[in-house]
Amino acid sequence: MQNLSIAVIESLDHEARGVSHVEGKAVFIDGALPGETVIYKTLKRKPNYDFGEVVEVLKASNARTEPKCEYFGMCGGCALQHMEFSAQVAAKQRLLEANLWHISKVKTERILPAIYGPGWGYRHKARLRVRYVPKKGGVLVGFNEKASSYVADMQSCAILPQHVSALIVPLQQLIGQLSIRDRLPQIEVAVGEVATVLVLRILEPLQPQDAPLLRDFADVHGVQIWTQSKGPDTVMPFYPLDGAALHYTLPEFDLYFPFKPTEFTQVNPHINRVMIRRAMQLLDPQPHERIADFFCGLGNFTLPIARSGADVAGFEGSAALVERAKESAALNALQGNTRFSVADLFLMTPEALAAFGYFDKWLIDPPRDGALELIKSLPSAEDQETAKQRPRRIVYVSCNPATLARDAGLLVHQKGYRMLACGVINMFPHTTHVESIALFERV
Repeated sequence: MQNLSIAVIESLDHEARGVSHVEGKAVFIDGALPGETVIYKTLKRKPNYDFGEVVEVLKASNARTEPKCEYFGMCGGCALQHMEFSAQVAAKQRLLEANLWHISKVKTERILPAIYGPGWGYRHKARLRVRYVPKKGGVLVGFNEKASSYVADMQSCAILPQHVSALIVPLQQLIGQLSIRDRLPQIEVAVGEVATVLVLRILEPLQPQDAPLLRDFADVHGVQIWTQSKGPDTVMPFYPLDGAALHYTLPEFDLYFPFKPTEFTQVNPHINRVMIRRAMQLLDPQPHERIADFFCGLGNFTLPIARSGADVAGFEGSAALVERAKESAALNALQGNTRFSVADLFLMTPEALAAFGYFDKWLIDPPRDGALELIKSLPSAEDQETAKQRPRRIVYVSCNPATLARDAGLLVHQKGYRMLACGVINMFPHTTHVESIALFERV
């Protein structure tokens, strides 16, 4: 057969494809693991590299395992279920270290133990796609198919909480009965400690005959139905109107956080608790220190820092999240040593940063784009007049190893910091998503 070749797999790339070199040309092979010998089919040829997929595994890796989910390979939600759990974490650690070195020539002085927890049923926030497809028997509800905009034909999901996974088929049946079944493109799922909310994105108003169907569904399955017709300000409860509030807690710090279903919270509450404990250990906040929490969101790190007695300033671009953070600070009797400000940290300048005042320590938890402008705004290590305005310690929580590596290069090579420690946080098991945490100290 044409297009079939044999390859020995050397490593994984950032999308969990096996990397090999065949006749001197790089090949990225879907479904292959490091150490394996495979027969693969070439799918796409480029001048400097090819893409392929596994046809047969001739020599399997010891890390290869049977995927738990029957939809693995078709559904695009997971990419690593065929790899043993601890091997996934080790691969993410190697990817993090490779990014640090290849992008910025930075090596950490210490590798932190990886943070990981339950591998299944962990995802408490999710966005499910919905598509009315008469040819496939009605409505599809799930994640996108792999490398496709089509919705996967699935009846369950192993990474969703079991009670949410069990809703997929009933949701397909419910939406198939609605008047707007072809005008409902997604469902946002938010699971709190006592409540589960489904936010239906509706492109046309619900009709009177839809209401009893939705109410019956909510009563039978013990969920709340919310709707969203346009932007975030249109998200509102539909039924019941007096449902329990979404919230999560951090018992170690005696903290309670209410949140709205579409507000950003970490998808994995178990890992979130362990991540915050690690961040507090690295930051080591002390009473009366001035600490900044940049990209603070609803105060996920700010309030645990405040529990130490430090004075904490949270900076966040979303005005709605700043209001939520202030609300949580008041609920937890921490408004005395916390303050929150709306700030576009992607437009930071040295002058704007200086106006915030001096902070002993920083915690940074940016989105995937990283914190480039914020870190560029730090005084240079060479400028003796302003160098002491730099924080003594920075803890950086990252959801993108490439932007962490870029920002770490600035901190180490231009701003006068050492990377003392770094390690991965397996926030999203079975996916290629690499969360990590790093500690920098002023030289």
